[in-house]
Amino acid sequence: MIAKRTMYGFMTRAILAAAFLISAASGAQAQSRIKDIVEFEGVRDNMLVGYGLVVGLNGTGDDLDSAPFTRESLIGMLQRLGISARDDDLDTNNVAAVMVTANLPPFSRQGTRIDVTVSALGDADSLLGGMLLVTPLLAADGEVYAVSQGPIAIAGFSAKGEGESVTKGTPTNGRIPNGAIVEREIDFDMRDLASVKLSLRNPDLTTARRVAQAVNAFTGQRTAHPTDPATVQLSVPPRYRGDVVAFLTDVEQLPVQADQIARVLVDERSGVIVMGENVRISTVAIAQGNLTIRITESPQVSQPAPFSNTGQTEVVPRTDIQVGEDDQRKLAVLRTGVSLQELVNGLNSLGVGPRDLITILQAIKASGALQADIELM
Repeated sequence: MIAKRTMYGFMTRAILAAAFLISAASGAQAQSRIKDIVEFEGVRDNMLVGYGLVVGLNGTGDDLDSAPFTRESLIGMLQRLGISARDDDLDTNNVAAVMVTANLPPFSRQGTRIDVTVSALGDADSLLGGMLLVTPLLAADGEVYAVSQGPIAIAGFSAKGEGESVTKGTPTNGRIPNGAIVEREIDFDMRDLASVKLSLRNPDLTTARRVAQAVNAFTGQRTAHPTDPATVQLSVPPRYRGDVVAFLTDVEQLPVQADQIARVLVDERSGVIVMGENVRISTVAIAQGNLTIRITESPQVSQPAPFSNTGQTEVVPRTDIQVGEDDQRKLAVLRTGVSLQELVNGLNSLGVGPRDLITILQAIKASGALQADIELM
């Protein structure tokens, strides 16, 4: 009985250990949901744009003499309201011409509200305290899909005096939360679709195939197939006919491990380096050292002796040149197939900074030892 219990306890511990290793291995795969890596056909935003006037500014609007489009827009608006201002000498700094932009979310219904962004078009100093008048928002087809109006919220400010001015943020750009009402809907019915296309946000052949395999494993039949690195074609199964929304809801929750090519992104201006986990280095030796030459000028004044009738005061140059070389930097060898972490650890051991690391990576790439693409931002 004791032997059986001992064997049972050993088997239990072995099963628990195996389950822990399996869970750890599966957790290390960094899987993502399909909805996080693809876009569904027809589920997309549409950009809207419009031209309008902002009124109520405290002398920070456009100069009508240098902004003729603001002047003509103001005169046209007043004439539509029954006020003749063509022959009058308009002189106001409380009006500004602006461009109004917005994104129309997919399946937005008539009467719903969306946010808009307002940006000055002329020489206005600030839109603080301004009110946007009724502005139609048009899409690429020239049709009006929303109408915007309301007070503008500004994050920055501008103040100036006779001798100094202060500006924080961008006072000529603001937002109107829920500032536009949708007037036209974009017709798109998903219920009767027989097929749907998935567009990968980061096109990749391996990822597209994995998405298709995950969908086929879920449906139990060949429902999905990749047509190119960026597109996966889905055929709606018979049990989901007439209910495509339910089918896409189930598909978007499927886990998939997204793949990516080995790439190193470099921003030389800020010294930022981003490297993917698949970056590999062939056997290469790296040495990095700094040679510093410092030249210091310390001119001295040479004067004759007191009460002397001979000699004159002159400036005598004194130059001090120092040459320093960092002898602590050593030659490091990176073996074949080192990972990203090993590369970073090796270069950090040399005391290499971000800007020096950029030069080193470019040199390794030029030697053919870096199995990755370097892209400059």
